[in-house]
Amino acid sequence: MSSIWIIVAFILGFLIVFQIAKASEYVAILHGEEKTRRDSNRVNGFMLLIFLVAGLFGVWYCNHALKDRILGEAASNHGEKVDTMLYITLAITAVVFVITQIALFWFAYKYQEKEGRKAFYYPHNNKLELIWTVIPAITLTVLIGFGLYYWYAITGEAPKNAQIVEVTGSQFKWEFRYPGADGQLGKKYYREISANNPLGQIWTDPANHDDVVGSQEMHLVVNKPVKLIIGSKDVIHDVGLVHFRMKMDAVPGQPTTMWFTPKFTTREMKQKYGDDFEYEISCDQMCGRGHFSMRGTVVVESQAEFNIWLKKQKSQYATVMEAEKGAPAAPAADSAKNKTTALNAVPVKSIQ
Repeated sequence: MSSIWIIVAFILGFLIVFQIAKASEYVAILHGEEKTRRDSNRVNGFMLLIFLVAGLFGVWYCNHALKDRILGEAASNHGEKVDTMLYITLAITAVVFVITQIALFWFAYKYQEKEGRKAFYYPHNNKLELIWTVIPAITLTVLIGFGLYYWYAITGEAPKNAQIVEVTGSQFKWEFRYPGADGQLGKKYYREISANNPLGQIWTDPANHDDVVGSQEMHLVVNKPVKLIIGSKDVIHDVGLVHFRMKMDAVPGQPTTMWFTPKFTTREMKQKYGDDFEYEISCDQMCGRGHFSMRGTVVVESQAEFNIWLKKQKSQYATVMEAEKGAPAAPAADSAKNKTTALNAVPVKSIQ
């Protein structure tokens, strides 16, 4: 029933607009088409000035009212540099925008059609073309240069003391792997992926025996560099860390990396922005029907809190042992001490 009323309303609206147009046409004939057009031009010119003032005020107001609510303060060291580049770009484009919009609307008003006025034909000017080509080219080259500089800093070699976290995307979730007591991530192979081995870790590699695997919640240490090793198990995803201003594709079979240093713990951000605040990791690349749900949480905490959290986690290898042998699983911090015993206890396939 509601669809029928919508169709009826649409038809009635069309008829009303049609009748107004016909009435305007008859009025124009009565008053003379030339005079009507000149009057219409004056009204349109005046309205353009009003639109210019209202539009510029609207742009300023939206920026003033919403800039802090959309992104908030950058929560990483690289994020500060990204914000600086953004503000410089916005400042340059804002100046160009204001100048061009004022010129556009003012010229439309000042040089509107008037009796006795003829249009001036101005087909070519080498100097003007050189100016509006060279200046934008130089400006864009400088901006791109700064962008490349920061890009190579973000994707370059992380500090030696950096925390290591492996991030793996799949439809439609994130999985995270942390090195255990040995500080190394073990090797993995996609053919080893199974229900008990979601990342395809190679159990014959002792470095895998204390690696911790988690899902949907990534733990980072505040004021400590973190290097993310990013991959995908199916299609292309994209690690989006909006609060840290970081973004990197997750490509199947081609690991990518980036690093940054978190500045604020989750607790500190809750104090600034409210108890509902959470650092978010999202997929910023359309990856299928469930793309909208591919979100996770990032917990930034102190080194002591992270150590306590890590000590409570079971290594994935210990979980496999518990599932296959029924033996109690050792914590990740202790499993590194029993690599040789564990290796002989569980028969596993190798990459060969």
